[in-house]
Amino acid sequence: MKILLIEPDFPIPPKSKNHKNFLPIGLLKIASYLKENNNEVRLVRGKLNIDDFEFEPDEIWITSLFTYWSEYVRNSVRYYKRMFPRAKVVVGGIYASLMPKHCKKFTGCDEIFRGVYKEAESYFPLYELINDKNPHPIDYQIIHTSRGCIRHCDFCGTWKIEPQFEAKNSIKNEIEHRKLVFYDNNLLANPYIEDILYELIELKRQKEILWCESQSGFDGRKLQETPHLGRLIKKAGFRYPRVAWDWGYSEYPKIKKQINVLIKGGYNSKEIFVFVLYNWDITFEEMEKKRIKCWKWHVQIADCRFRPLDQTFDNYNPRKLEQTNDDYYIHEKAGWNDALVRQFRKNVRRQNICVRHGFPFYSNVLERMRLPKEKIIEIMKNVDQMKTKKEKKEYLDGENISFWFPDEITSLKNIERR
Repeated sequence: MKILLIEPDFPIPPKSKNHKNFLPIGLLKIASYLKENNNEVRLVRGKLNIDDFEFEPDEIWITSLFTYWSEYVRNSVRYYKRMFPRAKVVVGGIYASLMPKHCKKFTGCDEIFRGVYKEAESYFPLYELINDKNPHPIDYQIIHTSRGCIRHCDFCGTWKIEPQFEAKNSIKNEIEHRKLVFYDNNLLANPYIEDILYELIELKRQKEILWCESQSGFDGRKLQETPHLGRLIKKAGFRYPRVAWDWGYSEYPKIKKQINVLIKGGYNSKEIFVFVLYNWDITFEEMEKKRIKCWKWHVQIADCRFRPLDQTFDNYNPRKLEQTNDDYYIHEKAGWNDALVRQFRKNVRRQNICVRHGFPFYSNVLERMRLPKEKIIEIMKNVDQMKTKKEKKEYLDGENISFWFPDEITSLKNIERR
C-alpha cells in the first residue's frame, strides 16, 4: 500500500519544529514498521503542495497531539480529503485516544485509532524522513524504557491512553545516538531502572553517549524511596533533572527531600527544575507560596498551565490582555482569572532568570544589559552588602533601577488595580 503520514500544521514555531518536545516520534516508528512490511511511505509535516508531490496514497494516517489543538487536526483531515478523495483517512494520537467520538465527528475522518500502535513499538524511528530535507539534522534519539504510568493523576491522560504499565529490562542494543531523550511517562517506575542506569553509566564511560534527558522528569516519590538513584542518574549523564510539585504548599517538606536526593547525587540546585501546575485547583496565593519556596531552594520552575483533558480549544495570546474563558480555559472556581494567569507566568520567568544568574532581584534594565557591565557589577555588589530590604529598595530607587524581589508574594490588589 501507499500510506501518507501527516503531522498537522500545529502552532509550533518553525525553529522548534524539530525540538525534542515536538518530534512526531509515533509517526516515525510507524513509518519504519510500514516500510519494513513492504509499504510505500511518505511523511508530511503541515500542508502539502500537490504540484511537488508525485504520490497517490491509499490511506492517510494523521496524528494528533493535545485535545485543545483539535482544530488543526480537523483542518488536516479536510485538506487531505479534498486533495485525495479516494484515500481512507485515519486519525490517531492523544486527542483521538482521549476523545474518540468527538474526534470522529468533529474532524470527519473515516476511522479513529486509539492508544499505542503496538506493531510499530519495537521499530527504530525512521529519522531519515525528517533529516533528508533538514539542513540541521536531528542529532538526538528518542527512546522508551516503559509505557504507561503507575500513577493515576486526575489531570493526566497517560493512564487512559496507555492503561497497562509495560517495561523493558535493557535498552543498550537500541542506542544509536550519543544524545538520548527518554519519553517514559514514569522512568523511575521501571522495575529494571537500576540495570538500565548502569547500562547508561557504562556507555557514558565508553563515550558512546554524551547526555540524557527525561522529558517527563523523575517521580519524586520514587527518589525518596530509593535515594541512591540520585547518584546513578547523575553518573548516567541526565541533565536538567525535574521533579513535580503538583499538590498543595503543605507538601514542601517532601519536595525538599526529593531535591536533596538530586543535590546529594551531584547536581547543583540551579540545574534542578520543579514542575508546577497552575490555573488549577490551587489558588494563585498558594502558588505564589510554592514559587517562593523554590526561590529559597535556588531551583528553577517548569510551569505548566492547566487545561482539562476534554478542552478542545486554546486561544491564549500572550499579547492580548483581558481574555476570558471563551478564549482559553481559566479555572475560575479556584479564583483564577486572566490577569493572575499572566502574572504567575511572569513571576516564574523573572525568578528563573534570577536563579540561573544568581541575581538577588530582577530588573529589566539588568536583563537587557542597558547599563555597562561594570555598573551592573557595582550595583549587585552594593545590594548584596545591604542588610535590609528597605535599604536595598531605597538604593535601587536612587539609581533609577526597576526591581522585583522574588521572595515577595505579588499582591492581588496591585494586579487588579493594574
